[in-house]
Amino acid sequence: MVREATDVKIIDAREEHVPFIAWVQLTAFRSHLERGMWDIFIDGSEEDTLRFLEALATTNTKHFASYQGFLIAEVEGTPAAAMTGYFSAESALEEGVLEACQAIGMTEADVNAGWARAASIVLVGTEHDPGAWITENVATKPEFRRRGLVDRLLEEQMARGRANGATVGEIGVFIGNDNAQRAYEKAGYEVVEEKVHADFEAVYKCPGVRQLRREL
Repeated sequence: MVREATDVKIIDAREEHVPFIAWVQLTAFRSHLERGMWDIFIDGSEEDTLRFLEALATTNTKHFASYQGFLIAEVEGTPAAAMTGYFSAESALEEGVLEACQAIGMTEADVNAGWARAASIVLVGTEHDPGAWITENVATKPEFRRRGLVDRLLEEQMARGRANGATVGEIGVFIGNDNAQRAYEKAGYEVVEEKVHADFEAVYKCPGVRQLRREL
């Protein structure tokens, strides 16, 4: 599905967009933090992390990091912003991570060490409504911010959720990312849950996560 307004198009991600999708996922999980989950999991250079995320976006196993689930906002043909939407029951992330790690030559010990470093993020995981359409991995290139691209993408994601039978939409935000939270609230989402944990904060330098929800 494509929607146009002036110089903006909303399109489905294609395989050629994988490097951009990798950047989106790196940036989204960094949020306003110094290091995000994927930085901590890989614990290498940014190039190393992006190489892993490209592999993760193209695994045979389907999950919320698969490029096929992403919508992209293009500005004059340039990918500028993106986000994904999915049902939690359809996302096999751990299997996908293992497949991606194997693809880039990581050992089982490397994978276990990565999860040990990053795993405190599960301590602030929020509960999803059964059948909720979850929006994830939201990021915009700096030069394209403040153009309403996230608003356009959210509108399309909500429409996609409804088309897939969802009646509830959910999205999470790291506490302290006030700009993102305001954008989601502008789209009708409301905070329904907050999870904080000292072990998560010790690693990520952030108290926790807020869950926002709205009817679709």
